Amino acid sequence: LRGGGVLAGGQPEPLRPGTAVAIATGARLPEGADAVLRREDGEDEARSGLLLDRSACPGPPAPGRDIRPRGQECRADDPLLPAGTSVTPTVLGLAAAAGYDRLTVHRRPRVDLLVLGDELLATGLPRDGRIRDALGPLLPAWLSGQGADVVGRPLLPDGFGPLYEAVRNSTADVVVTTGSTAAGPVDFLHDALRAVGARLLVDSVAVRPGHPMLLAELPPGADGRARHLVGLPGNPLAAVAGAVTLAVPLLRRLGGHVDAGPLDAVCAAALPGHPRDTRPV
Repeated sequence: LRGGGVLAGGQPEPLRPGTAVAIATGARLPEGADAVLRREDGEDEARSGLLLDRSACPGPPAPGRDIRPRGQECRADDPLLPAGTSVTPTVLGLAAAAGYDRLTVHRRPRVDLLVLGDELLATGLPRDGRIRDALGPLLPAWLSGQGADVVGRPLLPDGFGPLYEAVRNSTADVVVTTGSTAAGPVDFLHDALRAVGARLLVDSVAVRPGHPMLLAELPPGADGRARHLVGLPGNPLAAVAGAVTLAVPLLRRLGGHVDAGPLDAVCAAALPGHPRDTRPV
């Protein structure tokens, strides 16, 4: 047994045939070493300078025993992660372990959430013909979970002016509105979109609930980036259908995520449909 030892991070000297050296876990193996004998299985005899094998099956250690070879986890040019993977703390740890100091990523799309309606209450119980806003609390966390940064969520009164100003002045990548997508007396979203020069891409979908949902392309921002508006119906369940149909796929694409594709499942019972429209169940 050679004196001294090899510590992690050190540069060990080569070993001569028939010799051994103490080594710390994680240290670089000296050139000429064939195997590692664990500390609990070995005993060095100070008087003779010999290393004794006290394991259950003593004998020459098999070459490669208790050694982590280079390239054990991956080889040069192997992809560590597919494109579109979310950068989580685990991904950051993997990147650091592989020696990457910088990653090329998509930035999180910025979202303005505009909750529309004079009938909505921000707090308390429904009263005096007004109802509690459910979408203002529901949507921000959901949109954030899809990779968005929700930077604003004002509660706007019904009226063309406030809606037009909010859409025109927004600098977000995506504006999400709730309500005002139909053709009621105080539904001004279509008028506001025309006034700001937007281009309608989807103007209602044959699905119930959620058919008055819409998707529009807004004029590009000052940096030239494309901007969009997703109009969700005011009914909470219809808004959820619209978010799944339009908002979530848009945000995931802007964030660089790969489409997951449809999930097929066998139902244990028949599901009721709709005579004309698609029915989300």
